[in-house]
Amino acid sequence: MNGEWKRLCMAGAFCAVSLCTMDTQTACVLQESAVSAEEQAGAGEAEGDVLAQPMKKVRLSWPATPRAVYYQLVLLKDGKDTEDNIVMVEEKVYTNGIELDLTPYGEERKNFYWKVCPLNFDGRPLEHFSEPQPIVETGEFDTTAPLPTTEYDKMSEMPLYPVFSWVPVLGAEYHEVEVYRRRAGKDTLIRTLHGGKYTIYEDGGYTYPDEYCWRVRAVTEDGQPLSDWSEKVPFRVDAKVTVAALGDSITQGGGAFSVSPCHTLYNWETYSAVPVKNLGLSGDTTQQMLERFDRDVLPFHPKILVIMGGVNDFRGGTDAWATVQNLEAIGEKCEENGIIPVFATATPISPYIIALRGFLEMPQEDWVDRQRHINQWIMSQRYAVDVSSMLADADGNLKSGYTTDGLHPDYIAKKYIGETIGEYLLEQFPDIVK
Repeated sequence: MNGEWKRLCMAGAFCAVSLCTMDTQTACVLQESAVSAEEQAGAGEAEGDVLAQPMKKVRLSWPATPRAVYYQLVLLKDGKDTEDNIVMVEEKVYTNGIELDLTPYGEERKNFYWKVCPLNFDGRPLEHFSEPQPIVETGEFDTTAPLPTTEYDKMSEMPLYPVFSWVPVLGAEYHEVEVYRRRAGKDTLIRTLHGGKYTIYEDGGYTYPDEYCWRVRAVTEDGQPLSDWSEKVPFRVDAKVTVAALGDSITQGGGAFSVSPCHTLYNWETYSAVPVKNLGLSGDTTQQMLERFDRDVLPFHPKILVIMGGVNDFRGGTDAWATVQNLEAIGEKCEENGIIPVFATATPISPYIIALRGFLEMPQEDWVDRQRHINQWIMSQRYAVDVSSMLADADGNLKSGYTTDGLHPDYIAKKYIGETIGEYLLEQFPDIVK
């Protein structure tokens, strides 16, 4: 992190203003004064229960911030927000939650406060620090299992290829996930998955309509348990959908390096006015999309299929004519099965940012020509929607404000894509999607 930004963050120079604005301050005071003596007594008892715990560790969590790659968390001795009051600083927290070890501290830990600041890839603050909060009121103490953080309950349709995520228990680097089929109150284990610190990407799609649930626990590198199992988190797969979307990682979701597709923030389907079943799979080329059509599309019997692919083709050097042939074949499969194909243009990329970050393979030099050829064919189809032009600069590159890694559109761009596709579907197929 840049030294000056780090100093300002730690000193609290970016602390947020009070949650009560000048316009609402009176209302806030009145609301606070309306709390009954009985409620105050209940709050006191709850705080007493917390203070009676060993308080060896605390789990803190907060809402995700758009474009945040990681967060800086500061623990304070008390509510005084000054640099000399800092107890500890966690510089890079790659999820919107963390467990902290409180054993080095004595009785003073019950007075601790905390605040958090979202940072971009370069370590610059995206917002002010949050208002300091007491850990006894906002933390969870001495937890024994990871905290699941998926947001599938907020999505209109369960994605075909889910990603499972959690806030890890203190010190855990490896995790195990179990997936169950739930019928008549009985859970039957169907899959066991192994992964790293924060997430596990599921590579087996869920096409069978049923009720399911999953849970996670921390394990050692060789699979020995380190924690209890979390509570089971339910999800449901429906038999039929009206609209589905076939694509690659841009359709599957995720963004800003650290936010996975199980969160709504970077899923364009979140912002569509029409519910869309997410059939995206990270890394797919159009050839791979074509190959899994029968397996992944047909079980859901969609009336409309949004097809958005080609990025991994043109950046990898696949000839544009081959990409067009694959897309055309997908469209023909749709028509053979009574599905209306709707093509969405392939989004641009930014070779400059890709090179700057150094995580992704550099695209072929003529990628713009390949993308242009693909998108010209797409826009010549009966049903086609342009989601790429507005994202590109004068040279055809993905605008820097719309991406963190140079390949994947971030929050603003995903929101635009979702809104644009949703509006198009409503306009073209009102009798179907309504």
